[in-house]
Amino acid sequence: VKRQEERGLRATRGRETCAGRAPPLTPPPASPAWLTVGVSSRPRPGSDAGGLLHTLLSVFRATSKAEQKRLTVLVHLAGADPAWLGETVLHLSSLFSPQILAGQLLLIHAPPEAYPPAGARGAGASGPELNAEQNVDHAFLMSSASKLSEYFLLLEDNAFCAPNFISHVQWKVDTLRYQPWAFLEFANLGVLGKLFRSGDLPTLARFLLLFYREKPLDRLLAHFRVLLAQKDPILCTPFLFYHRATYYPPNDRQKASGARRKSPQAPDNPPGAAFTDMKVFEVHFPWEAYTLDESFFWTHNVSAGNHLTVILNQPADLRRVQVLTGTIVDGKYALEKGQVELGFGPEGMPQRCSSFVLLGQLLEGQLDQEVVPRSAGYQVSCVKLLANANQAGGLIVRHIYLWEEHARDAGHSG
Repeated sequence: VKRQEERGLRATRGRETCAGRAPPLTPPPASPAWLTVGVSSRPRPGSDAGGLLHTLLSVFRATSKAEQKRLTVLVHLAGADPAWLGETVLHLSSLFSPQILAGQLLLIHAPPEAYPPAGARGAGASGPELNAEQNVDHAFLMSSASKLSEYFLLLEDNAFCAPNFISHVQWKVDTLRYQPWAFLEFANLGVLGKLFRSGDLPTLARFLLLFYREKPLDRLLAHFRVLLAQKDPILCTPFLFYHRATYYPPNDRQKASGARRKSPQAPDNPPGAAFTDMKVFEVHFPWEAYTLDESFFWTHNVSAGNHLTVILNQPADLRRVQVLTGTIVDGKYALEKGQVELGFGPEGMPQRCSSFVLLGQLLEGQLDQEVVPRSAGYQVSCVKLLANANQAGGLIVRHIYLWEEHARDAGHSG
């Protein structure tokens, strides 16, 4: 197979993909950008219907006005469902009309008849057929992006982005300008966050069409990387992109946590709301630190006394509290000096706690502590993360996890 791949690459390098470009649904940009962010999306049963919307909101909210002048976002609306296509185009056109008119957001659609066999099965596809359709979807996406910009960044339709990711990506590209590479990886999850040179996209699109039945997209990309003489992946940390799992609002959280409690080690995070007096930039919000997915709260230039507080809807008996700040890989943007407090006696409107007791100090930006004595965790209404010193630069509050006493008891009795 590898010899066949090499022959296919030699035959197609520098030529346009046979897939051509998917027909545009929006006007093209007036001039090439520095970076194209590419997303392919199609309707699937059980998928997060708002995933694409949240992804696009995150992309534009995470970029400054200056960065957006160097950015084009290309979305391939794939699949054979005309109702979904029409509703999605209408929705995106109403929400992102300034970006569409400025040529910063482009929508394309490859009709089902343009797909090879088993490449456009849609909602009924599964297993290898899903892999095949994903590979062909991305072949059209990459072919259409090849002349839009100098670089191409691949995202998925359930992602969110770190603030100013374009500047971070450009800094990394400049750092590696004398080093050969096929693609750089700004995430370690599937195909999310992979950066390509746009000049390689026609060859890559052709490669995906040649072997669309053979392997899932992430494994085909790994083969492509090796064939372009990059043996090992180049992981660029801190990671800038994460998957956005479905967020359950407070009314639905108990249903969601009920499914998760099949694992007794999983946190419970009883229903509540998160508030902060730290800066909020409409990119990552305080409540994102309290979800059970991989979202997070981002802020910067914290002052001593600033806090992020979770106020529970009902007092809870807590047995364990875990607070994680900073990036996963290297701990960058962690809270250097801080502590966690438990609050009691909710009062007032908006609600707040009348008294707090110290649970513990952060160590290297983290706290993971059993509540001892156990009585200290009874009837807790607030959990507060408090900054003890001024801190310049960024801060990521990744998770506030809470475990309830009765949840463990219920799990053991079951």
